[in-house]
Amino acid sequence: MLNELRKEIDSIDNELITLLNRRMEVVRKVGEFKNSSNAPIYRPEREKEIINRLSEISKSQNGLLKKEDIEAIFLEIFATSRNLERTERVAFLGPLGTFTHQAAESRFGATGKYLPLLNIEAVFKSVAFKECKYGVVPIENNTEGIVGVTLDSLRKYDVKIVNEIYMDIHHSFASLCEDVSQLKKIYSHPQAYNQCKTFLEEHNLMDVEFIPTESTAKAAEMAKEDSSAGAICSHIAAKIYNVPLLFGKIEDNQANKTRFIVISDYKTDKSGKDKTSIIAKTSHKSGALFELLKEFKDKDINLTKIESRPLKDDTFHSLFYIDFEGHIDDENVKKIIDKQNITWLGSYVKGE
Repeated sequence: MLNELRKEIDSIDNELITLLNRRMEVVRKVGEFKNSSNAPIYRPEREKEIINRLSEISKSQNGLLKKEDIEAIFLEIFATSRNLERTERVAFLGPLGTFTHQAAESRFGATGKYLPLLNIEAVFKSVAFKECKYGVVPIENNTEGIVGVTLDSLRKYDVKIVNEIYMDIHHSFASLCEDVSQLKKIYSHPQAYNQCKTFLEEHNLMDVEFIPTESTAKAAEMAKEDSSAGAICSHIAAKIYNVPLLFGKIEDNQANKTRFIVISDYKTDKSGKDKTSIIAKTSHKSGALFELLKEFKDKDINLTKIESRPLKDDTFHSLFYIDFEGHIDDENVKKIIDKQNITWLGSYVKGE
């Protein structure tokens, strides 16, 4: 019986590879068209449309694949397709094995061409100076708040937000040891270590020597070279350094989530479910911010975030980073963007 089922799976896989090769032949033709017109390869709004359509088809068929399953499968297919159309480099906040690397790979695939950089501003520079087509950086965390250097770099460099990625942040425990009782050292970034105290206590690991590292990726690298050690790291770091995962999702706060943005040099098309980001500079007078916010209310635009940042001159004046629903091609949004002292940072598909 099992052999018969396996034969059936093999037969289906044979059909899948034939269909995937057919898809890639069409993708190659799309790439030729885009390259002739220098059109952007990465179109998250189009990818979202495909995933939504396929999810509805699966639902109508009472299929076992849910939307998140279809997304996981097709994001890798999309990434492979883009590499066939045109190979483009993606910069991200490194080193290899960080959560930003994981976020980048979730959109640009395991076989993407990546450039890890050591700080956020370096990622912005690489995109602004055309060294990379895309950059991926964190912009906020639901427990730690906004990433100030990302907001400052959005103002400083001529780039646009083309997508956002919401990702659950899960710490894992990796080790060459088969049993935690054999551990003599634990490598980890101090912040990650402190976020996993309950796990460490439950597994009687609080007395095991803790060795702080510059990143959780470095922790995985060091655990690879030490058969008596374990690492608190991301699952992508464990995969990169080939350290077996003993436990997943060991953090105390299971609701830890980070929002990342993808930056590039072009405008995305409308998807119908978009978000726009701007930086607004108001006059330093009573009621100036109220007047700005009233513009949004009068035009029936829903704000999703407002964050102040210092102007960084010899005054204590501020700028305002604002996210709201809508696309720059929407008439009511255009009227906001056309105001003086408004810098448009990008319109993009809302993340989930």
